Amino acid sequence: MTGTPVWVQLTYLLAAVCFILALKGLSSPRHARTGNLIGAFGAVIACVVVFFYADLDHVVPILLAIAVGTAVGLVGARRVQMTQMPQLVALFNGVGGGAAALVALLELGDLVGESPEGFALAATAFTILVGSVSFSGSLVTFAKLQELMTSRPVVFVGLPIVFGASIVAAVLLAVLTVTDPAVWIGIVLAVVGLLLGVLLVLPVGGADVPIVISLLNAFTGLTVAAGGYVLDNTLLLVAGTLVGASGTFLTKLMAAAMGRSVANILFGALKGGSTLGAGEASDRPVRSAGPEDVAILLGYAHRVIVVPGYGLAVAQAQHTLRELVDVLGDRGISVDYAIHPVAGRMPGHMNVLLAEAQVPYEQLKEMDDINSEFKQTDVVLVVGANDVVNPAAKTTPGAPIYGMPILDADEAQQIVFLKRSMRPGFAGIENELLFDPKTTLLFGDAKDTLGKLLSSVKAL
Repeated sequence: MTGTPVWVQLTYLLAAVCFILALKGLSSPRHARTGNLIGAFGAVIACVVVFFYADLDHVVPILLAIAVGTAVGLVGARRVQMTQMPQLVALFNGVGGGAAALVALLELGDLVGESPEGFALAATAFTILVGSVSFSGSLVTFAKLQELMTSRPVVFVGLPIVFGASIVAAVLLAVLTVTDPAVWIGIVLAVVGLLLGVLLVLPVGGADVPIVISLLNAFTGLTVAAGGYVLDNTLLLVAGTLVGASGTFLTKLMAAAMGRSVANILFGALKGGSTLGAGEASDRPVRSAGPEDVAILLGYAHRVIVVPGYGLAVAQAQHTLRELVDVLGDRGISVDYAIHPVAGRMPGHMNVLLAEAQVPYEQLKEMDDINSEFKQTDVVLVVGANDVVNPAAKTTPGAPIYGMPILDADEAQQIVFLKRSMRPGFAGIENELLFDPKTTLLFGDAKDTLGKLLSSVKAL
């Protein structure tokens, strides 16, 4: 940052420290809100300081863009439901990648007549390509999760050939950008990157989509870091590196939680290995019961474990569930929540949802900590979850989720599922645990059935 005043560099250092503290805070539900505020503060001071030292052109359009972005952000923060957070993350991520690519294209126009260094051109080409991939790929993940298109893998004849040819074309264009820089080459590179992003995400389906969002988030971080080098901005370099590193680690952790490799998640559909999504409702007979019967099971148990899932979030039933758990606790029943790493749509989804209902943090038990306790559990109450307790992950080698670590709910004495219907989970396969003799199903909207269950338990 040659020529940048010392006070500006110190301000950027403060912003970078804020970003690091934000990541640290976000690693725990207890400190996530504080971490988020610290990160937002760092971003604000990083943006504001530019107006006090840089010789800016077009200040009015910049302020107008900031105002529009702030208004959109406020409306989104207030209106977007918890169940739609992954889609929102995908949109934010795509916008970040697209913005980095556009800035790199503009910078390429300036670099063409300046005899730039080869590394600066390489960083520019990287930012244009990967930023474009992140932009288009994120839009496709948004469309899949928002059900604007099928959530199942989209595969067509010749896809691997088209994908491979696109990669070769991207590499050649990137090399040309370095050896013979021209704006038109950068634009073609961006178009090829957009195509690559679409082709990368189309074959991904079902429960794999959130993992790809995390991977694209890492891509965006890397483009921002490369853009920081191109613009000679250390703060962008630091912030992008943090996002890229954290996104990479999160992707690997999510893939491990699914028991699969990242390569299998991206390309598994080409050989039938993706978690497919969708699926038809089963017509096999099951044992169902009413709220009164389930209340008796719960009310006279000594140990209960609750397994929350995406259906709980959709029904916005977390407050009713917490009240039910509180009533059971008042009766001397030991109750904990078993949290699978990929329950919901993103890591931490269930933690945030239950924290919203003021569930004590000590009741939230991670999978590795609670799995050994299912054998001593009288009743497991599965609320809106499916794949994370599906024994097929351990017993059926051909299943899309085979190898995924699951919650060992099948080892409990009794299992109760709260489900809307017999449709399968996000992976698109039946759950044999639903047909187990010790399993009881309580059908209906989670919020409605939990309310009736609560009333029945109170009446015991």
